[in-house]
Amino acid sequence: MIEIEIEPVWRFRRREDAQSLQIMLDFLAEIRASGKIATAAGRAGVSYRHAWNLIEKWSEFFSTPLVVRRQGSGTRLTPFGEKLVWAGQRLEARLRPLLQNLSQELETEVNQMLSQGPLVLRVHASHGFAVPKLRELLSRETGIDVDFRYVSNQSSLVSLVHDGCDLAGMHLPQGELRKQAIIAAKGMLDTRTHRVISFVTREMGLMVRPGNPLGISELKRLLDPRIRFVNRDPDSGTRLLFDQLLARHRIDGSRINGYEHSEFTHAAVAAYVASGYADVAFGVEAAARQFDLDFVRLLTEDYVFVCHRQILDLEAVQRVLSVMQGPEFHAAITTLPGYRVKEAGEIKTISEVFRETTQ
Repeated sequence: MIEIEIEPVWRFRRREDAQSLQIMLDFLAEIRASGKIATAAGRAGVSYRHAWNLIEKWSEFFSTPLVVRRQGSGTRLTPFGEKLVWAGQRLEARLRPLLQNLSQELETEVNQMLSQGPLVLRVHASHGFAVPKLRELLSRETGIDVDFRYVSNQSSLVSLVHDGCDLAGMHLPQGELRKQAIIAAKGMLDTRTHRVISFVTREMGLMVRPGNPLGISELKRLLDPRIRFVNRDPDSGTRLLFDQLLARHRIDGSRINGYEHSEFTHAAVAAYVASGYADVAFGVEAAARQFDLDFVRLLTEDYVFVCHRQILDLEAVQRVLSVMQGPEFHAAITTLPGYRVKEAGEIKTISEVFRETTQ
């Protein structure tokens, strides 16, 4: 099995100079986190002297320092250095799912041309945080090839209906909003032929700056024109859920400052808030904690997979269920704030899941 990774590379170029400069943003992020160049150098696999040479080279290129050393208090990034790191983290959050989809596409094509044969199982699901954990664990399994594609909640169900995938990710809010999500999906699912695989639950809410300086504790605070909001993309399940919450509270989204400004992932909106470009976003708790933001919980979602019942006996599917039920997956989910395993790998009927309207 050939694996392909695609990663973004930052290159800076001055108009008057033909040379370009590549910046190691992970290296700068490590300096910010540890306050020690020696630690950052060790993790980057370079010597302390080489690390300092890089920093001096970058500072000379930009004509401004990237780090400041203080006697007895380590090293910190300058405001410009901080800006570079935040820009890199926003780029990573935006592009990671897209690059993973592209690499999976190429991986599929390459492996189908080689002796390993066609891929065994196709999974379409929104990105989140638990799905990449499952993907990582499955990549270590021998004898099973899984084609993971990150798509929106609704698109994954459409793929399943049109035989574009074998497992489709789906998230259903608990409580009053569950009924609306079920109505939206009902026309695509057949109680006789489809089955649901339980997976995880996740906490959804408002991501705000540390200490919540603007006192954002409910959706109505978003109507304050001084509060800057960043939204999820219109095709995402999280955007649909947010709009349903607004409708439930009789809030007109067009009155929210920044409602039309969207990003493609939970991590991207969290990075936007963390870097100071917005005051609040809506998404999963894990993304908020990743960027040291505070979190105001609004509801809990069940994340499940939907499939045709006839594939449940396939060895590939049984292997996936085994990984979901295994201790390694459970341990991985416990590291994600706001996530918990919920009967992972258990098979339910559509009727059973859709009856859970008040959980």
